[in-house]
Amino acid sequence: MPSAHRSRTSPLLVLLAALAACSGAPTTAPATETLSDKVRATAPTLQPGDSATLATDNRHFSWDLYQAVRTTPGNLVFSPASISLALAMTYGGARGTTATQMATTLHFSLTPERLHPAFDALDLALETPVAGADAGTFRLSLANALWGQQGFPFLPDFLDLLGVNYGAGMHVVDFAGATEPARLTINQWVSDQTQAKIPDLLAPGVLDSSTVFVLTNAVYFHADWLTPFEPNSPNGAFQTPTGAVQVPMMSLGQTTVNGWKDTGYHAVALPYKGQTTSMVLIVPDAGTFDAFESGLTFAALEAILEPASTTIFELSMPRFKMGSKLALKDVLGKMGMPDAFDKKAADFSGIDGRTDIVLTAVVHQAMIAVDEKGTEAAAATGVVGGATGFIQAESLVVDRPFLFAIRDDATGTILFLGRVVDPSKM
Repeated sequence: MPSAHRSRTSPLLVLLAALAACSGAPTTAPATETLSDKVRATAPTLQPGDSATLATDNRHFSWDLYQAVRTTPGNLVFSPASISLALAMTYGGARGTTATQMATTLHFSLTPERLHPAFDALDLALETPVAGADAGTFRLSLANALWGQQGFPFLPDFLDLLGVNYGAGMHVVDFAGATEPARLTINQWVSDQTQAKIPDLLAPGVLDSSTVFVLTNAVYFHADWLTPFEPNSPNGAFQTPTGAVQVPMMSLGQTTVNGWKDTGYHAVALPYKGQTTSMVLIVPDAGTFDAFESGLTFAALEAILEPASTTIFELSMPRFKMGSKLALKDVLGKMGMPDAFDKKAADFSGIDGRTDIVLTAVVHQAMIAVDEKGTEAAAATGVVGGATGFIQAESLVVDRPFLFAIRDDATGTILFLGRVVDPSKM
């Protein structure tokens, strides 16, 4: 028998709506949250190897997506973890060919019965407090939510799946009658979850009166380096594709870091406080970035991220801050899941029991700021569904374009992935 569900209205959103109404400003919409009576599984049962399989599959999707979006000019940053989580929740309602295409594109090799508990375990592991670090020196938080059209017949089993495995309740809004307030409400939630770093995930026009749900994931990361860089970084030259620019170049001096090199590149891993997470820099040889990036395969990236040996580096690198906005509907369609965006072919009958839902947008934003003290990064993903009816010391100067990945070392999850081609630009 389907489980019962209970509702509650957010007092904060009611207050915000009332204050905005008094001022005549655009209002957020008071959101009633429908919660499954089945509680979040905080100790999910997994088969041996499920976590490792999911981590590998997610990294494979990370690199496939990087290769698909790397044609975006300039600097680039996104959160594979955020995108995978948002699409995994959506996949929970996919059926037939739509589900098959999504699983192939996202590299979901586990069956749904094993996949969603594995994502639950991953989400819980990433949010586990880090020993030896406090909230001021290390913070990693994730949040998931479903925003559903009032009166739309969501299946209890779908709401249960989201509640049990992703801790996501459904916030009931009125896309049909109050589209703009609903958009502002979702954006406010994302902003709250990312410390105001992603304030406008959903741009005007992304939602319309045919929207019936939005699935959101938000990730916030803030961590101090285990070994801080020297303060007051002097300017130095960084070789961009169009010439040298002067930017602050941070220096560690002669400090032991996990560094390695092979034909065509150098790499280092810089640990954060608590030593559970690190930033990996992959620096192709001078003048080879384009060829290196385009020719790098998933297998080659895996080999780079698991070096056979390490050495000592005297490291300097640029201080940088940047952000990216990605519209992923066309990208994901070309990667192998076109049916999800096709009105005639989409099958999300696991959401409402009918084949009247099609994905109308998948949007993503991410930002990262790296300085002498540490790193702050945030990201959010929105999946929008509409209804068709209702040891020898060496020197490494990172003075040229490079790739970076922030990974959770314990699970192998890539939290953020990107490149820096011109650190003088946001």
